[in-house]
Amino acid sequence: MKNFVQPGDTVVVAAPAAVNSGDGVVVGAIFGVAVNGAANGADVPIKTMGVFDLPKAGGDAFAVGDRVYWSAGANECTATATGNYPIGTAVAAAAGGDATVRVRLDGIATVPAA
Repeated sequence: MKNFVQPGDTVVVAAPAAVNSGDGVVVGAIFGVAVNGAANGADVPIKTMGVFDLPKAGGDAFAVGDRVYWSAGANECTATATGNYPIGTAVAAAAGGDATVRVRLDGIATVPAA
């Protein structure tokens, strides 16, 4: 196929801030996890699909199948939809005291929920 460019599970974006490998990154309507570190404005590959352990808000709990949202201001996952980016689904339970939640990114364009 002449017009195929790439699978799309990894895309290169300009880092919106300095990022480390494993950090969540939001650029426009794209959410992904940084493959490596990059300075603000530098090209950084991000994974837009896959399963990742991501930091979460301390008091939030998730059951398997719960929607997971990204708080761009806090740089962590949250169960709160309003004002946050829907990024995927919890694939393992996470209690309120857990530091991370295991998320299957759905790789779709995202905007903050109303």
